[in-house]
Amino acid sequence: MTVKVITDSTSDLPSDLAERLGIELVPANVHFGDETFKDGRDLSADEFYERLAHGDTFPRTSQPSPGEFMEIYKRFGKDADAIVSIHVSSKLSGTYNSAVQGAQEAGDGCPIEVVDSQQASMGLGMAAIAAARAANDGSPVDEVAATARDASKRSVCFPALDTLEYLEKGGRIGKARAMLGALLRVKPIIIIRDGEVQELGKERTLSKALARLEQTARDLAPVEDLSVLYSTAQDDALRLAQNLQDLLPDGKEPVIARIGPAIGAHVGPGAVGIGLLRASP
Repeated sequence: MTVKVITDSTSDLPSDLAERLGIELVPANVHFGDETFKDGRDLSADEFYERLAHGDTFPRTSQPSPGEFMEIYKRFGKDADAIVSIHVSSKLSGTYNSAVQGAQEAGDGCPIEVVDSQQASMGLGMAAIAAARAANDGSPVDEVAATARDASKRSVCFPALDTLEYLEKGGRIGKARAMLGALLRVKPIIIIRDGEVQELGKERTLSKALARLEQTARDLAPVEDLSVLYSTAQDDALRLAQNLQDLLPDGKEPVIARIGPAIGAHVGPGAVGIGLLRASP
């Protein structure tokens, strides 16, 4: 059985890894004023962060339309026996609902399982990777969907931010709002928990924030898979990945993932984080 795995660009999956695993990335929309871009297709991360830093218009994001999902499902449904479509938390975006509507509009030609990961960025990416590996091993659609849901529950994503300004402006701050008043010259650390943004902690300096990220990852060990993500601070991400190499099983290395425009609009420049998949009990 051929099962196609689809996710959206808020997963921050590196395009080469997605291509290697056969994962299709549906781009979110990024808006600067009256201009609309497809995340990762006609707006690169470098171009986005340049505009974010020097432009005078704050970006907005929006989900792909149901029609876009319908077209994608119909296209891949021609060659697949089934589709598993895994998406960013429904509490953070309307993407999941768009995917559900798109699946309904696509009709009954190809079975489609739509999964709400309750995660974002590489928390979602970890679930998509696990599902794709199951699909590539020949698992039937119900097992691939079950793998996606199980991995979603074991996925964790927690970035350290330079500021909460972008989360607040983008309306995605969730339960981390309580941190706002005490964050002058402090590096906030957030976590996606129960499908929304929550406070994990705060540190006075970047070095302490990175150390907190590393310790949190170690506290969550053992892990099956691990990624380090960044918006603009690549060197910090590479050092963190090197420090965490020992957490992974032999033969695996951390995935280095760039935070793309759809997530970058909410976390801003200077963000560094970790997405990991905890080992099964």
